[in-house]
Amino acid sequence: MEENKKQLPLVAICGRTNVGKSTLFNCLTERNQALVSPIAGTTRDSNLGVVEWSNSAFELVDTAGLIDWHYLTSKKIEDESIDAKTQKQAKSYLDKADLILFLVDTKVGILPEDKELAQAINKLGKYKNKILLVANKVDNFKNASETAPFNKLGLGEPFPISAASGMGTGDLLDKIINLIDEKREFKKAEDVDSENLINVCIIGKPNVGKSSLLNSILGYERVIVSPIAHTTREPQNTELTYKDQTIRLVDTAGISKKGTKSKGFEKPGILKSLKSLDKAEIALLVFDISEPLTHQDAKIIQEIVDRQKSLIFIANKWDQVEERNTKKWMEIIYDKMPFATWVPIQFISAKTGEKVNKILDLILEINTQRRLQLSDSQTDKFLKHVVKIHKPAKGSGTKAPRIYEFRQVRSNPPGFILRIGPNDDLHFSYVRFVENRLREKCGLVGTPVSITVTKHRKSHTTYNE
Repeated sequence: MEENKKQLPLVAICGRTNVGKSTLFNCLTERNQALVSPIAGTTRDSNLGVVEWSNSAFELVDTAGLIDWHYLTSKKIEDESIDAKTQKQAKSYLDKADLILFLVDTKVGILPEDKELAQAINKLGKYKNKILLVANKVDNFKNASETAPFNKLGLGEPFPISAASGMGTGDLLDKIINLIDEKREFKKAEDVDSENLINVCIIGKPNVGKSSLLNSILGYERVIVSPIAHTTREPQNTELTYKDQTIRLVDTAGISKKGTKSKGFEKPGILKSLKSLDKAEIALLVFDISEPLTHQDAKIIQEIVDRQKSLIFIANKWDQVEERNTKKWMEIIYDKMPFATWVPIQFISAKTGEKVNKILDLILEINTQRRLQLSDSQTDKFLKHVVKIHKPAKGSGTKAPRIYEFRQVRSNPPGFILRIGPNDDLHFSYVRFVENRLREKCGLVGTPVSITVTKHRKSHTTYNE
């Protein structure tokens, strides 16, 4: 496993808190990905996105607001608080960046924090040589002179823009492209084959170990991990290559019943989680196996199933369970979730890394089976076998139903129609019987299957005898 080697040039947005970094990120990426709020410290995890401009492309990262210049100069940060971890992550991206956009607020002017950060950058040659000073919140070019005081920071001529209105951002993109052109590896976002890209959403209640799982899979700290619920407020995308397949992992904010009614950060974070689920093919539902399953877990599963997503149960914190009998625990889980017995269960410890490597193999297996395509001759042969071992059961009335056709109508995920006579009624349990036999024959592990019963005129073939 390794992250994609053909990396785009990396451009990082930095600055003190509340200068408009997330607004600029959303403006340049043309996506409403980063949460925007007047409250300082809204951004914790660093957002990543691809910007395409003038037949070129680069990767943009929105880092957390720098709250103390000492974090830039410290070689090792011992503090394990959330603030310290966000600063450590921001510093990591600044170290890797090809270009740094140092953002300041023209409306407020130069604050002591701006001066301290600028002084720290000027002392560190590795940052100073790749800084572009950007003066935000310039309403129109007539007010561009308001940016002049920022020359005192010693970071070069300030580039005036308004991230909120988009004014000057086109010129800023031209400037960025020119500055990073020599380092550019000509690769566009379209180079990733969408047909071979597997989108996987990591979802679950707050504080069950979703971010820890992502970090364990990747083998390094890509996102902030904390025991405080709702530490992750925004979906985080990471692509990796495993066995020649590209997998995009999305770590989402925790979904809770309380959060859906919240007026704070949790509600928009949850809405973004569900939106990420819509874009995924496979969901990893993470739950704490050391605690009882709840009605909320069932509700999340229902959200996943209703969206026709493939699913893997990730029973995390397996290292905290005394009686580690997987067969017993599988019976307990399926007893609580009888409608999802087709979902595989992987018992893991994101903390220790136990069994985490098996998740990627499961993802590849499910991705293949999700794209199952059966020919008409295969479905005919299958239906003959099913009817032979169990005749169609009637739902109502006295007439035994007749099945005229069973066909696959789509894949990813697989969908089928089962055609009966216009006056027939097929019992719902028989449809479930057909699905179970289909799973026995084709596998379809972790993959939802839809079978729609339709009523049409007779054909020459009848499958009820």
